Amino acid sequence: MSKIKIFGLGGLDENGKNCYVIEINDNIFVFDCGLKYATGNLLGIDYIIPDFSYLVKNKKRVKGVFITHGHQENMGSVGDLLAQIPNIKIYATKFTKFCLMEDGVKEENIIEIEPHKKITFDELSIFPISVSHSAPDAVMYVINTSDGAICYTGDFLIDPSMSGAYDSDLGKIAYIGKQGVLCMLCESIFAEKNGHTSPKHKLEPFFKNVIKHNQKRIIFSVLSDHLYTINEIFNSAASTHRKVIIMGKKLQNVINYSVKNKYLVIEENQIGDLSNLKDDNAIILISDDRQSPYANISKILNNYDKYIELLPTDTVVFAEPKYDSSEKLFVKIVNELAKFGCNVVDIPKEYSILQHASKEDLMLMIKLINPKYYIPVKGDYRYMVGNADVASELGIPSENIILKQNGDVITFENRTLVDKIERINVDDIFIDGKSNDDIGDLVIKDREILSENGIVLVSATISKKEKVIIGGPEIITRGFIYVKDSKSMIEEIEKICEGIINNNITPNYVDYNLIKVQIREELGKYLYFETECKPMIIAVIQEV
Repeated sequence: MSKIKIFGLGGLDENGKNCYVIEINDNIFVFDCGLKYATGNLLGIDYIIPDFSYLVKNKKRVKGVFITHGHQENMGSVGDLLAQIPNIKIYATKFTKFCLMEDGVKEENIIEIEPHKKITFDELSIFPISVSHSAPDAVMYVINTSDGAICYTGDFLIDPSMSGAYDSDLGKIAYIGKQGVLCMLCESIFAEKNGHTSPKHKLEPFFKNVIKHNQKRIIFSVLSDHLYTINEIFNSAASTHRKVIIMGKKLQNVINYSVKNKYLVIEENQIGDLSNLKDDNAIILISDDRQSPYANISKILNNYDKYIELLPTDTVVFAEPKYDSSEKLFVKIVNELAKFGCNVVDIPKEYSILQHASKEDLMLMIKLINPKYYIPVKGDYRYMVGNADVASELGIPSENIILKQNGDVITFENRTLVDKIERINVDDIFIDGKSNDDIGDLVIKDREILSENGIVLVSATISKKEKVIIGGPEIITRGFIYVKDSKSMIEEIEKICEGIINNNITPNYVDYNLIKVQIREELGKYLYFETECKPMIIAVIQEV
């Protein structure tokens, strides 16, 4: 019998940052290692990753990281983990391996796996099974233990018409269910949507209609890792004899690799080049970036793009999912495009560009797997609750449906859930730029203060010999008040600071720390009384 622990380092009660740890006796297996893009209130932060402290502390026991598919929410923080544990093994299918390498992960760190080929670890084994998703070569994982199987579905939908690299092997999934499954971790993002996701995810008829009714140039804004959508755009344009021009290095790399490895089947005469950009009936693909949403179309709109000049006759199609964090920006971009005269097309609400399991998909997966215990993962807590309700409808006892937050440990002993409270310390790690170090809450708070109330800088110079002020106090403000219109206030600030400095100077000693503290306190009170604002106050006192 085994002792099994399961917990999330990310992905519970949040969209993105998926990272789940399954600990079986002394072996640690990590499933997915994603990131979450920062919302507007996290000023200057590019993305958020899980706290890997537990894995670093127990790195000798970590057998590997198993990635389900090549989306940033599931693999985007692999490079950050490798920076802390350089020798950790990353297991991924062929296309996912390519996505990891495009993300900067070195090939020697990746072990390429194939669906339906067992990976053995002494008495344990892991079995990847193909599932359907918007990225090719997506898999779910089955961990075979002496206490029964543990299944992690990753992202999926049920659509028997999807084939090739997008196929789902329902037969093997059903076979696993017949062998006895201890527990299943299953995604929750679309748990509140009734019915199946299919066929609402099929956009080819919609794209064909857009191309048919817009004979002038069309610009499609896509996400480079949503290959299924890109494939549908090419299929929609295939019979029109219009050239498709691919813009951006990352998008070109993805499409070139996909064509070479037959993930995309495109006729050679479909693809145009830069000489076709001004063709009256050109179709242009630009790649959006979740980190900087709508940056490319904004650059084109503002005439900053090196190659594309926007025309009033253009049609702009946003063939990408919209996220709450960028909704205001999207509305602004659409408004500007409308002013310019462009025709703007957005994906209608009845379609779903994201390919996750809706209620009926979840029901079918639960029926096939038939787990003893059910653990909703991936998504806001309300979606996890909705997922739990689906499992309850199918007859799984409420005491066997487990809802947890990141860091909460689920323990099984002798094939039974152990009723005890255990928690791993986890936190969000804020990443700014190329730094792998956590920016931290204090830095974010400082940025909030600067963005809302500005900064006041006080500088003064004191004579080392005579112990008197020989320069300043000089007052510099940014984002607080307009100096020319606030001359009297600046004079009062100088007077307050000069008084504080003189009060802390003696013939033998100058208390610089006390001067800085008192300037922040006294000046803060004065400025709040006058303006009801609390700018950041920095005092620089030097001695010469």
